[in-house]
Amino acid sequence: MIFPDKMIQRLEKTGIVAGFSIEKTEHAVPLANALLEGGIEAIELTFRTPSALDALKAIADQVPQMLIGVGTILTPEQVQQVKEAGAHFAVSPGMNPRVIRAATEAGVPFAPGISTPSDLEAAIELGCRFVKFFPAEAAGGIPYLRSMGAPYKHLGIQYFPLGGLNSANMVDYLKEPNVPTIGGSWIVKQDLVNAGDWKGITARAAEVIETVQKGLKN
Repeated sequence: MIFPDKMIQRLEKTGIVAGFSIEKTEHAVPLANALLEGGIEAIELTFRTPSALDALKAIADQVPQMLIGVGTILTPEQVQQVKEAGAHFAVSPGMNPRVIRAATEAGVPFAPGISTPSDLEAAIELGCRFVKFFPAEAAGGIPYLRSMGAPYKHLGIQYFPLGGLNSANMVDYLKEPNVPTIGGSWIVKQDLVNAGDWKGITARAAEVIETVQKGLKN
């Protein structure tokens, strides 16, 4: 399903999507609240742990202000699972036509992972205009994204880069006209989560948001 403009605008407003896995369901709600308090209003909860589905349900039920994305969606069945659990959108690391079709049928906004022009054309063919550029830095970073995206510029494709992004390069990505938001897996440190240091998570989130806001003004 094509991402609604309002959802992309909301992603652009925060600029950062915090990516993380949940090992213990009881961490889900305080972590989401800690990120919100720091100014991050969108997450990508990876669908890689036994606790992922319960964590998703908990955040959807108890933190309604959070825009919830679910990552590492690899099968059509998972699309239906996360929709029923309350996900607002979903993403995948690769370009699986079956998963995209399932998302379209289920009415779930979906961003497939792309890293080559062939990937991108396959996604475009299936109606996608908002795609996950992954792994961003390993694939060649901003210079590669500019080169790869040039032939498709007239189609208005927008990119969601993940992989290798950090505080040092995130603003450069966000200054690209076709990048409304980026994914950040460095924000949520597992040792802080394990320790229940939610103030520490909030501080990291606030620092990231402040850096983005200052950087985009320059």
